[in-house]
Amino acid sequence: MERLTYSAPCLFGIEGILGDELRRMGAEDVTPQNGKVVFSGSEELLVRANISSRYAERIQVQLGTFRATSFEDLFQGVRALPWERFIAKKDAFPVKGWSLNSALHSIPDCQSIVKKAIVERLKAKYGIGWFEETAATVQVQFTILKDEVTLLIDTSGVGLHKRGYRRNAGGAPLKETLAAAIVDVTRARLAEQVIDPCCGSGTLLIEAAMAARRMAPGAHRRFAAMQWGWLPEELWKQEREHAAEQVLYDRSFAALGGDIDPEVLPIATDNAIKAGVGGQVKVEQRDLRTFRPDGESGVVLCNPPYGERLLDVETARKLYRTMGEVFVPKKGWSYAIISPDETFETQFGRKADKRRKLYNGMLKCQLYIYYR
Repeated sequence: MERLTYSAPCLFGIEGILGDELRRMGAEDVTPQNGKVVFSGSEELLVRANISSRYAERIQVQLGTFRATSFEDLFQGVRALPWERFIAKKDAFPVKGWSLNSALHSIPDCQSIVKKAIVERLKAKYGIGWFEETAATVQVQFTILKDEVTLLIDTSGVGLHKRGYRRNAGGAPLKETLAAAIVDVTRARLAEQVIDPCCGSGTLLIEAAMAARRMAPGAHRRFAAMQWGWLPEELWKQEREHAAEQVLYDRSFAALGGDIDPEVLPIATDNAIKAGVGGQVKVEQRDLRTFRPDGESGVVLCNPPYGERLLDVETARKLYRTMGEVFVPKKGWSYAIISPDETFETQFGRKADKRRKLYNGMLKCQLYIYYR
């Protein structure tokens, strides 16, 4: 079976986590890079990664890379690629992309050249002079970094972080892929209970519950590649059935949330139900100051509001000091708080046992983990 090269963009800081996930799916030649992971595999892997990846932002077929310092270089490099393998006669193939630190810096001009080169290639292969572009959409993307051109087609459509459950969200919600990465780093999926005392719309709790039960995040959504004639429909059915077989329906797991804002609690509950984990996620109105680590063990995950999002900086730091008071060291318990504030440990009152650099969008943060 034909092997394809893929690229999976991801948030900065989780490339290694995504690489490990793709290897478990059967990917080969896995190469984590800044903000993405390049790998190879079959058409089945394309489908599997879209349905099951918790950390990728999207899955792209990588057609090729070459160096270009002139528009002629760009045209010839693009025309040499096998576009007819992926674009049918009536398919639409819009082009978008970006360029950084390269001789070719005009994005509109690069878009025009890439489009023209693809058209010329397809005209020669199909023997037609005009493309109506009325069928499936095949999104073409180019990246040009230090004169190195990469051509890709997007298989996902809507970003993979949009699982479909979060139609409702509170102010400044955490991205689903980042929440899933926090769950992975803290091994929260293996815990008996996960608690988020500032739960907002419930993203951390929902991602923890889905991971604990091995629920594929894309099991119930659609993808751009489902429209493509060269990708058998049977593959989608096969991989969805495989994902369903992995679900641990009897997994004992509790995700407990609290928030001082009563308006976000129905949103969190509704999101959990849409995600299929309504029976595992329970939320209630509760002030952070009343938190106590009850029980033999637990994992506390927290994405508190901070100055760049909802609170002014001093109010956010007051919240960190409260956390330091109530997140007391206790055997069997761990605490993980994500924050962009470089003074967090000072405000919290203790140095973290472990730190992990992560990005919440373009905002550089640290995940502060306490387990001793």
